[in-house]
Amino acid sequence: MSRSWISILLILIPILGLRAQGGIEALPRGARSTGLGNASLTIADSWSIFNNIGALGRLTSSAIVVGYDHRFNLNELTTLSAGAVMHTESFQYGLSVSSFGGEHFNQSNIGLGIANQMGIASLGLKINYLQTNIEGFGRAAAPVIEFGGVAELGPNLFFGAHIYNLTNAKVGGNSEDRIPTVVKSGISYRPTEKLMVNIEAEKDILLPAMIKLGIEYNLMDRLWLRSGVNTYPSNLFFGIGFRPRNFVIDYAMTQSQYLGNTHHFSFGYLIQKK
Repeated sequence: MSRSWISILLILIPILGLRAQGGIEALPRGARSTGLGNASLTIADSWSIFNNIGALGRLTSSAIVVGYDHRFNLNELTTLSAGAVMHTESFQYGLSVSSFGGEHFNQSNIGLGIANQMGIASLGLKINYLQTNIEGFGRAAAPVIEFGGVAELGPNLFFGAHIYNLTNAKVGGNSEDRIPTVVKSGISYRPTEKLMVNIEAEKDILLPAMIKLGIEYNLMDRLWLRSGVNTYPSNLFFGIGFRPRNFVIDYAMTQSQYLGNTHHFSFGYLIQKK
């Protein structure tokens, strides 16, 4: 890959819908989240370690998860991610690792998080180590802090909020460029055990706000259907989830108005206490 191709890739990133959310590694993870248009702030599942550390406090079991995103048939836009979460009687803990890109341009991230349920609210804090490498331009790394929470406003209503790059960290020690700070908030309405409707607003301080809407419906006992939509850029999302016993299997597809479809797969195993 030449430098010219790297430059084209960097220009395409915002168009592809990845935005500049503190680095590509700040994007939500897991095909369940993707199927909902990434409107997943209030969801307390194993992928909360990536999507909102505050929701992790509502976790009810330990788990391990892996995910694969392949965007627009380009290996340079492939993301691999894995995480482990541990449920205890007092605090919930999580570890996340992920990588994006190819040989000439890539980002890698490792993060540690902790969360706790306190009354109606669940709060969490996570520290990441984000590294970016561009061939010919060098390597930079920096710690990135994120904070989030979820509150149960009523039996069927939840509110979530999250901030990424709480300290306005720089891309690296020798760089004056700062990792963008991204703030999210949203509401989840769950009128029945089978239906969930989420709406969220996301604001990178340097970009226009994005509105995200996601709907999940439990079609059968172990089968879920999902759909979502985003603004800026306009994208449609579709997904399906299957949960046989302690396994969680999800698939989602993103439809971009510019470059076509993206496929997302994720797998999890729940470690239930005896």
